[in-house]
Amino acid sequence: MTALATPTLTHLDLLEAEAIHIIREAAAQCARPALLFSGGKDSAVVLHLALKAFVPSPLPFPLLHIDTGHNYEEVLAFRDRRAEEAGARLVVGHVEDAIRDGRIVLRDALEPRNRHQSVALLDAVRAHGFDALFGGARRDEEKARAKERIFSFRDESGRWDPRGQRPELWSLYHARPLPGEHVRVFPISNWTELDVWRYIAREELELPSLYFAHQRLVARRGNLLAPVTALTPPKAGERAEWMSVRFRTVGDITCTAVVASAATTVEDILAETAATAVSERGATRLDDQTSEASMELRKKEGYF
Repeated sequence: MTALATPTLTHLDLLEAEAIHIIREAAAQCARPALLFSGGKDSAVVLHLALKAFVPSPLPFPLLHIDTGHNYEEVLAFRDRRAEEAGARLVVGHVEDAIRDGRIVLRDALEPRNRHQSVALLDAVRAHGFDALFGGARRDEEKARAKERIFSFRDESGRWDPRGQRPELWSLYHARPLPGEHVRVFPISNWTELDVWRYIAREELELPSLYFAHQRLVARRGNLLAPVTALTPPKAGERAEWMSVRFRTVGDITCTAVVASAATTVEDILAETAATAVSERGATRLDDQTSEASMELRKKEGYF
């Protein structure tokens, strides 16, 4: 009798299995989860994993996006279309609402709004009673990300306490929050940017066109390339020029830089990503260049 060969699991197979396990664990233990979905590559991967986790049943929780009011139209259009294709309810919270209410006070009209998303996010958590939020954070994004557990508990004000995290031994997760708390769950926490792109290639996932090389007017700002838009005109002494660029991340227009690139396919991006020595945030975030904007401080204040 011939023994059946044991299938060999690839690195991506293992990461996928771990992520699906995390999603199922959180969904089983929490009453009202939601999936943070911006239309970016990481959230697109998490949505795909969530759909796989519950197939053939429909997605058992809604999608949630916090709109800063300064998002690229291409990304918003992809967000809406992808939510419809997934058969998922899309809940959108608006930073503009908190600005009108006076709960967010901007120093100037073009101030980056990323740090202010926490207010609108907490509004949505309270309004809809969400007790868990799936996010697409990865440990290789930034040092503070690597300090955070996969199940990150937040108090009634959305704040993270790095000294009060619950242990996660042997892939056992305690997802139940205390009254007033909620938990942020990061299924791809152990993935890298290169893993994400390899998975996108394997699963043939669609992404917004901004991720691929295109001609765009940019201004050099230190070591970064700032897109020139109505919201982000060149600063004094800067010269605008047309370049072939792409986005590595597609956040708020006012704080998201681009990188010089000729990569028009996923395979091209894989080659670029494998060769780069600069982290995604280091290459693309116009608002993370000073200690005042440290990610750890933001997360303690309630940031994603």
